[in-house]
Amino acid sequence: MNDLQPVRGTRDLIGEDFRRHAHVIDTARRVAATYGFDEWSTPIFEDTRVFARTLGDTSDVVTKEMYSFTDRGGESLTLRPEGTAGVCRALVTGGLTQSLPQKVFYAGPMFRYERPQKGRYRQFHQIGCELIGPAEPLADAEAIACGWDILTALGISDETVLELNTLGDKPSRDAYRAALVAYFTAYRDRLSEESLCRLERNPMRILDSKDLGDRALVADAPTITPFLTEAAATFYAKLQEHLSRMGVPYRENPRIVRGLDYYSHTAFEFVTSALGAQGTVMAGGRYDGLVEEMGGPATPAVGWAAGIERLSMLLAASPGVVSPVIVIPVGDGPEAVAIDAVQSLRRAGIRAEIGYRGNLKRRMERANKQGARAVVIIGEDEAARGVAQVKDLASGAQSEVALAELVLKLS
Repeated sequence: MNDLQPVRGTRDLIGEDFRRHAHVIDTARRVAATYGFDEWSTPIFEDTRVFARTLGDTSDVVTKEMYSFTDRGGESLTLRPEGTAGVCRALVTGGLTQSLPQKVFYAGPMFRYERPQKGRYRQFHQIGCELIGPAEPLADAEAIACGWDILTALGISDETVLELNTLGDKPSRDAYRAALVAYFTAYRDRLSEESLCRLERNPMRILDSKDLGDRALVADAPTITPFLTEAAATFYAKLQEHLSRMGVPYRENPRIVRGLDYYSHTAFEFVTSALGAQGTVMAGGRYDGLVEEMGGPATPAVGWAAGIERLSMLLAASPGVVSPVIVIPVGDGPEAVAIDAVQSLRRAGIRAEIGYRGNLKRRMERANKQGARAVVIIGEDEAARGVAQVKDLASGAQSEVALAELVLKLS
């Protein structure tokens, strides 16, 4: 057996796996375009500071999961663990902060060193949308509605639920952070070691703890609602109003948080139970401070990312393969005529292939195995008369067709 296998946490996308993968991207790209999003492609690796600065030096991604390396020039580079930071870096370095709004769609591979599990890989793939520039809650609603419409177009919206929360503005978060510190300090002896570290530096992240003991405490922890300023409460109410107007169903979940200071107001996740334990398939929120972290001006922004692997697993059926037409020259003489015929079909947008070597019976068997819808047989006599025998493999019907009419017959 060959000892060269895919690296742990990676996989090949072949056949049905690739068709599902491509279908997710193509559908998302099409729907995002109807919302005015243009597609960008940023490098797969960046200066390590792009991610260390934006994800937080103490986050699990930065401390445990990033694929970082020093190149031959002594630069510290990192394979991108997510897409938003690269988009914001490109916005700043491309001088586009003076040309707002920018509506960006992206799709591609990301890299994190974590334990591989169902639907989660070390090289994984995401689609994402970023709406950069508008500060209004309508922008948040548009970004969320675009995500909902993508899930609907994929036929999986019934399998997912939108959960929504607000992180408020800075005064709201400051007041809420103080309340959380006071609450969790009273239970210091029951907190996990990780949550104890977060207590002073980032208490909101305790709300996202997976530790069972922490979760018992989180159940009774205060929510942010009583601490919202009037402006923050109005923003959240307006967002909910817009989502209802756009026909996007949601439920509120006060435990959805984002750990870094540049996140504000909206936080949301599309979750599903269709893959076993409840998991997130799309998540995002407002990140008004991120462009500034990249060295740009203060710039409002909102966006989301979704895992292509998980979305692919939710698809009810694999996108079908387009059935080809197989052109079979019988004998050496008709080969040139068959080449002309197959090229004319391809130029008309019809999937067509040449039936290579073997006797006619074997080539017909091969065409059936390929799932062909028709075969075009051109022998010496047909080539001389400018015709072909066209056999419909579904019905078995066969007819003689002029080569000049072949495209019309098979369109």
